[in-house]
Amino acid sequence: MLSAVDMSERVRSGENCEEILHEIYERIRSSELNCYITLNDKALDEAVQIDRREGGKSGCGKLLGVPVAVKDCISTRGIRTTCASRILNDYVPPFDATVVAALREEGAIIVGKTNMDEFCMGSTTETSYFGPTLNPHDTSRVPGGSSGGSAAAIAAGETIIALGSDTGGSIRCPAAFCGVVGLKPTYGLVSRYGLIAYANSLEQIGPMASSVRDVALLLDVISLKDRRDSTQVKLPPSDARTNFNADSVLGMSGDDAISSLKGLRIGVPAEFVHGISKDVERAFWSAIHALEDEGASYEEMHMDTMKYALAAYYIIAMSEASSNLARYDGLRYGLRLNRDDDWHTTFSRIRGEGFGEEVKRRIILGTFALSAGYYGRYYLKALKVRTLVKREFESAFRKYDVLATPTMPMTPFRLGERIKDPLSLYLVDVNTVPINLAGVPAISIPCALSPLPVGMQLIASHFEEEKLLKVALACENLMNAHFL
Repeated sequence: MLSAVDMSERVRSGENCEEILHEIYERIRSSELNCYITLNDKALDEAVQIDRREGGKSGCGKLLGVPVAVKDCISTRGIRTTCASRILNDYVPPFDATVVAALREEGAIIVGKTNMDEFCMGSTTETSYFGPTLNPHDTSRVPGGSSGGSAAAIAAGETIIALGSDTGGSIRCPAAFCGVVGLKPTYGLVSRYGLIAYANSLEQIGPMASSVRDVALLLDVISLKDRRDSTQVKLPPSDARTNFNADSVLGMSGDDAISSLKGLRIGVPAEFVHGISKDVERAFWSAIHALEDEGASYEEMHMDTMKYALAAYYIIAMSEASSNLARYDGLRYGLRLNRDDDWHTTFSRIRGEGFGEEVKRRIILGTFALSAGYYGRYYLKALKVRTLVKREFESAFRKYDVLATPTMPMTPFRLGERIKDPLSLYLVDVNTVPINLAGVPAISIPCALSPLPVGMQLIASHFEEEKLLKVALACENLMNAHFL
């Protein structure tokens, strides 16, 4: 499969875009993976239009003709957007999310909307109303979640690049489980306008692809300023981090990237390595030692607040979810049942039948945490822990250039193995949720693909995506040469 960088260059040079897109749609239609909820029925027409513009030569978009999959919680004008929930089964947004408008502006073609855990609540893509997505490496196993459809589509060649969203690991988890690359940007870098909210203070839209270069290119397209998003950070123009520019990453050769590892200081928090499976441990340390052989240095260190991070995350996330999902009453939009009773009965029936088990569980837990008598005991205390987690990350980055951890504590587990045990499922996120609490950027790259994928997570300080991607590119080249 072509990379996004290569395909956009070839389309501009006159290569047929329609043929490539047709091949992708044939692959989707014959697939058993269930990566997509809705396909874009206008995509092939868009490809034909690009080809008619003298082979695309008149186009100058960075993603001209590149097929992109969009997670089904991101608004797409005229294309059904369900959040993988029955309650939004027939919802067609009248507007594009800012990131989708940016994709269209740069000439990308939206293939369709990818499957996900319902309202992003899960780590396996099993809670979807439309059925689970399967892992392309082993169809008896989960692809991770909640952006499992996006990751599986990339791994299976059913798209070239994709958008996901990450509230507590929802990009990095499926990237690790499917053996692809996924980046959670700094909170406030990418516009959230048009993202259907789960937990406003935690989630970010981010790029997913089969390579670091494609992730850098996609991030470059979507990280534009947006006055409609009040959560976007407004850095002063004098700050070098005001805009992310992919050119410095795309312009690096493999050898240059690897040579840049000399002198790199890596911190390995012991709390992220403790208790992981043997397969993951072996792959992770092999990758760290390979980096050391190229001149990087690593040091095991401790982050004491991490033992509180998972509990604090779930209190905050569920509390925000209970507030955000209160809007789905079936009276203004969404699911509407045939029979109406009094308001309370109708409201309860619609939400009872429209939401799945996991969503209802999180709404109830979040409502409890925000209720009188418990708000201070749980929610406010979780916010204080969040501040401590953020400060500890800031302290770590005064000593280290990046932190490195396993993305997930285990390899992909089997379908149905954990879905009936919520506590066990929540513990899967132990290595990813602290990053969302701190708001820092993190990327998952493959460090092993056999017998099952293993991801390594690299973490940098706020708005240091350029540094993070350069290190990830070096690691990718090194892993390709030695392990993959």
